[in-house]
Amino acid sequence: MIWLKRFSWTLLLLAVLLAAGAGIYVARAFPALDGELTVPGLSSRVTVARDSADVTHIQAQSPRDAWFSLGYVHAQERGWQLEFNRRLMHGELSEAFGEATLETDKLLRTLGVVQAAERQWQSLPAEGKQAMQAYSDGINAFYAHGAQALPPEFHLLGVKPGGSSGRPWSPQDSLGWSLMMALDLSGNWGTEFARLSAAKVLGTGQLWQLFPPYPGEPPASKTDFARLYADLGVYRSSPTDATKTIATHETKTRAGGIFYHQEKPETADGLSADIQAWTRDLGLVEGKGSNNWVVAGSHTQSGKPLLANDPHLALSAPAIWYFARLQAPAAAGSTGPALDVIGATLPGLPFVVLGRTGKVAWGFTNTNPDVQDLYLERINPDNPQQYRVPAPAGKAGKIGELAWADFSTRSELIKVKGKPDVTLAVRETRHGPVLSDAQKPQAELLDTRKYALALRWSALDADNQTVLAGLRSNQARSVDELLAAFATYHSPMQNVVMADADGKTAYKAVGKAPLRRPDNDIRGIAPSPGWDARYDWAGWISYAQTPQTDAPAIAGKGWLSTANQRITPPGYAYFMGQDWYVPYRYDRIEQLLAATPKHDLASMQKIQADQLSTATVRLLPFLQKALSDPAATHPLASDAKAVLAGFDGTMRADSAAPLIFAAWVDELTRGVIGGKLGEARFKALYGKRHFRSAIEDILERNDTAWCGSSGCAVPAGAALDRALTRLQAQYGAKVSTWQWGQAHYALSAHRPLSNVPLLARLFDVTAPTGGDAFTVNVGQYWPNDGKAPFANRHAASLRTLYDLSNLENSRFIYQTGQSGLVFSSRYRDMRDDWANVQYRPLRLNPSGMAHQLTLLP
Repeated sequence: MIWLKRFSWTLLLLAVLLAAGAGIYVARAFPALDGELTVPGLSSRVTVARDSADVTHIQAQSPRDAWFSLGYVHAQERGWQLEFNRRLMHGELSEAFGEATLETDKLLRTLGVVQAAERQWQSLPAEGKQAMQAYSDGINAFYAHGAQALPPEFHLLGVKPGGSSGRPWSPQDSLGWSLMMALDLSGNWGTEFARLSAAKVLGTGQLWQLFPPYPGEPPASKTDFARLYADLGVYRSSPTDATKTIATHETKTRAGGIFYHQEKPETADGLSADIQAWTRDLGLVEGKGSNNWVVAGSHTQSGKPLLANDPHLALSAPAIWYFARLQAPAAAGSTGPALDVIGATLPGLPFVVLGRTGKVAWGFTNTNPDVQDLYLERINPDNPQQYRVPAPAGKAGKIGELAWADFSTRSELIKVKGKPDVTLAVRETRHGPVLSDAQKPQAELLDTRKYALALRWSALDADNQTVLAGLRSNQARSVDELLAAFATYHSPMQNVVMADADGKTAYKAVGKAPLRRPDNDIRGIAPSPGWDARYDWAGWISYAQTPQTDAPAIAGKGWLSTANQRITPPGYAYFMGQDWYVPYRYDRIEQLLAATPKHDLASMQKIQADQLSTATVRLLPFLQKALSDPAATHPLASDAKAVLAGFDGTMRADSAAPLIFAAWVDELTRGVIGGKLGEARFKALYGKRHFRSAIEDILERNDTAWCGSSGCAVPAGAALDRALTRLQAQYGAKVSTWQWGQAHYALSAHRPLSNVPLLARLFDVTAPTGGDAFTVNVGQYWPNDGKAPFANRHAASLRTLYDLSNLENSRFIYQTGQSGLVFSSRYRDMRDDWANVQYRPLRLNPSGMAHQLTLLP
């Protein structure tokens, strides 16, 4: 008994000590928000204050100290986010997570983001270099200080800042993160590859039905892609490729058609699941959209412009944004204006990306021109180290004349946790990196003995000075100054709406887009023969020639809005691509703006909150017809019909109707599109790519080539049966209790701990939401996800409203909170306001400060 008591006391003492140690660690992990800190590297005293909206206000004596302090604050608040993002762009995830992330590392090393950042650093003007260096010095000063404990992710994963070498943050890392944003937003190589893949099993006519041109337009290319690729012999032979179906079993229907039971999508195991999904879907911009609009003073109650913006990006915890104000007098010897700007910063970059100064406000949406082309590079059969290039001048017209060039090569060493290091041989052609060496789907489709697939991507060019445009925009005092600041913007091209306190408005597409030759008949729609010079880019659309709308034209209409629709006006001289986003959101915004003669902030808020899906309205009659069919014998069909009786397409979180519709259209897509493409190809293409336009057209044509000889009513009915069975298994048999928000919850996923169920409950941020991929209040889901197929993963990453009659009335919100520390009450404190489309004030001069920290040199 004595020993038992001693043992019990020992366990109790150990528990107390562990609890005390944990408490001490948690306390040390919180950033200092008040008091004074000495930070070597500063030139003068800096005040870092947090207002009641938790916006961080940095007041410095020079722009250099303001950028330095922003780096320090980003490291304070978002240290793990910076570390993870740097490992991602460097292709160094496998050092921390093992071989599950090896394919991601191979792709990022092949793309050469780090090498491109170095080239861009070398060509960056002095003003840009100063800001990047100051910001990097601020991040590194935080880690050198060492007073704040590292966030728990570092300890849970056994990771040190900067990797095993402790490499400091560099200016090139900031440039690299700018490139990573371009990679996320300016890609269409995935769509080109999808067309190449589908052309193996579809004729070109059906290829255009699967990937329809923009509404109201003919196909951008008249090339017979199926014949072109078959004649070139680009495909690898695979006896099972076209014969596998998506079925786990086949069901003969009353009409004799064949329909396919849903197979549970594969999910990756461990910490890398979301990274593997991200890697698979690179080069796909479908759904990566945004909304913005500016209303002229003639159509507002105040007589001055209003501006709204909500960029749609992948939801994450912590959020991609951090709201801050930067204030400093102009640099010594400078004749430029002072720095005084507030808005959304990106951890990794030293400026406000989206926001306002004291006189002018701006907002972005993704333009999505075609700035990525894939090229089929023919390999020399006698020397696989070479690829075919256009014949030298004077010889191009001679029959049989060939020219060959050596691949450029470099070797990359990738460290893999728990495994031997991996050496990657990277090849490049005159167009760019060879992706088929790094992406398995490409290598599995192509006959790699004969062809390689290379990428030409504008953002990798050495003249990319997007960061310089960002820095200059932060000092703008008018629309004209903002237009001048964005002249150096490169990638990704953005639709910018802007307005100033004097009442001037403007729209401009900022960034670079390539010119294509008149005889380029493929036009970047699908991979082109790399040895044919007519498919090479022929220059660039100049800044003066990119789409734009001036103040008189905006005033004449009353407003201008963009929502990733085609932005080239009728008769525009240049082809910028055809893979624009379908205009459902744009049309709805236009309708709502036109419905109110004089707008105010309340009407702006109402538009941002709108959840009517006109895409749902378009397909709803087909679902209602399936429910009314006497053959609809599912036990829940009558209850579903009752729920849908009053459904108008508004995707409310508390309604069952949107859930029934979403499950039905998913099952219909699996049956109709999946049955045509085959299992492997469908699984590779479906998910973030939803094929909604194809389904709409197929149903409206009653296309028997896709639906079967009995017509589309049969697969529509079978899809309804499968959908109701699936929903009943998950949510029970009482249809009236089903709720869209229960399935369509916003999931701000932590990287990588979202993939660990016990930790995900702590690190992820969730909230029930309405909407879908086509509503103004957007909520895109990935139906191929095995765990949460309807979770809202891609939505308004922030919302802002700007009142140019009094910019201190400006408002903002995003979906998590400013802190990246999971223990903090500031980690998720904006979630509910974001879900309910409420806001916080965005003021240069708030009434008071909740915290004030002084940084001393």
